[in-house]
Amino acid sequence: MGANGAGKSTLSRIISGHLQPDSGEIRIDERPVHFAGARDAIRSGVAMVMQETSLAPDLSILENIMLPRLGMRGAVGWRSAGARVKALLHDLGEDVGLEPGMLVRDLSIAQRQLVEIAKALALDSRILIFDEPTAALSPHESERLFDVIRELANRGRGVIFVSHRLEEIFSVTDRITVLREGQVVASGVATTSLSQTELVRLMVGRDVSDIYARHGMASGSASDEVLRVQSLAAPPQVRDVSFTVRRGEIVGIAGLVGAGRSETLETIFGLRRASAGSITFDGRPFSPRNPREAIHAGIGFVPSDRRGQGIVPDFSVRENLMLAHLGAHDGPGLGYNAQASAARKLLELLELPQRRLLDSNMLNFSGGMQQKVILARWLLLEPRLLLLDEPTRGVDIGTRSSIYALLRRVAAEGVACVVVSSDFEEVIGIASRVVVLSDGVSVTDIPSHLVDIERLTMFAAPRSSAERTHMVLGALASEFGGSAYWFDVAGSRLFCFDRVDGSAAPEPGFASGAFPEIAKTRIPHALTAMADGLVTEADGKLHSLLVPIHGRRGHRLGLVGLTLARSPSGFDANVVRRRVQNELDARSEAA
Repeated sequence: MGANGAGKSTLSRIISGHLQPDSGEIRIDERPVHFAGARDAIRSGVAMVMQETSLAPDLSILENIMLPRLGMRGAVGWRSAGARVKALLHDLGEDVGLEPGMLVRDLSIAQRQLVEIAKALALDSRILIFDEPTAALSPHESERLFDVIRELANRGRGVIFVSHRLEEIFSVTDRITVLREGQVVASGVATTSLSQTELVRLMVGRDVSDIYARHGMASGSASDEVLRVQSLAAPPQVRDVSFTVRRGEIVGIAGLVGAGRSETLETIFGLRRASAGSITFDGRPFSPRNPREAIHAGIGFVPSDRRGQGIVPDFSVRENLMLAHLGAHDGPGLGYNAQASAARKLLELLELPQRRLLDSNMLNFSGGMQQKVILARWLLLEPRLLLLDEPTRGVDIGTRSSIYALLRRVAAEGVACVVVSSDFEEVIGIASRVVVLSDGVSVTDIPSHLVDIERLTMFAAPRSSAERTHMVLGALASEFGGSAYWFDVAGSRLFCFDRVDGSAAPEPGFASGAFPEIAKTRIPHALTAMADGLVTEADGKLHSLLVPIHGRRGHRLGLVGLTLARSPSGFDANVVRRRVQNELDARSEAA
């Protein structure tokens, strides 16, 4: 662990032979070793999974995974290699959609990260270094990776796990070493002996409390609407997305990888063409043909792929900082001097040292420092709308805190902000409202203070993985002519994730994606009683059966409900309960 720039990645690259140390020694099995390069480290059983993937885009997954073998003695048996690679990809999850023959250039960031992991696993290394392996993975994919890591440890492998996500460190590691400014400040401390607060203090050298600090956040009024997205489609990832953003408001977009979050922002910014729906910006129809038009209109965009879309590695820090300025600048020359004073103030605000402004290569900066430069680039243009895609991916807790503070400051000055994040805790913490996407469709738009991570995960469940639940709802609604729904209850509210109506369905008082107070629904008695049998409301008009459901690992996945306009003769609640449970319990993977 350590803040950005603490030396974690540099140390990892030294251990794996990518960089040469100036002093000190490395021992394996109590014997000193010296690696002249990565090949020596691999031969000694050390491999590294990089934060920024090092894959060759024009080669297949199989060829990328076998690349390290090509640098070693002996011929590669491609037939056996293909079977080995297929088995590795299967171990990472049957549903990741990866086949050995697929070209890397056609993969998403998350899929590339999984290939990078498989590449290291294929070496049968005794020591594996994971440098921010989950930065581009969804919670579901991260959990799968943790299963792989635990299995590696059980097989006797040594694992070094570098992450900025505190919850990951506490769930997957045995011991923690903390770096600060290139030095060890805590070595091999048992994970169970530390609290999150103590770990953060070790990392940044001070207390970082309430990093979200949402108190007093303004949400604007209806008349302050800056952006309206209505039924937007940009196939195949974006199918039907709608939301609004007001002046001074931070709106979060949540969902799993592949839900269409990034593609929605790219469509608004002109990187993709919409095939249907509409965008309204500042009260006028808006359809940018390219990013330049979006920039001129007053829109800034921080992409998720920092290395591929955010920076030009061989440009200096100042040149990277001024890229958006060049896109908006219409006069002669570069116009750098006109922005010098504003750039200096921004660098001070972001705690970026002025002396580093002329650094000739952005790769000399840590990921957090690079992200600050990208943010400053857009703030120089004083945008009216700022689109941020995973703004804290691969960023430590201290830098995250400063980015959140900057976003709150920008919003307070009247800028409308849209933040995409795979970190559900983050999107709830930073945004005033959360729009949830699932399979390219916006399924709910909910105030962040009303939702928690568990409910947000259920809303975000891919429709494909929730299909079994939907089919059960359809069968119940069709057979009994009622309204069947998948929902959960937290406190005084109901959260409806899906609903299917039969031919004579009554109105239960909530729709799919809704989150009403229980007392304002038409079935408050059933929702309060939570009985095993059919519950009749006080007015005698509606009759409801509620059945708890669970995932294959026993975790709770909410409830299935059936509401009828009349109690049918011969209706056996116990038979229906067992039927629902047999269909869903231990087999649903909705979360």
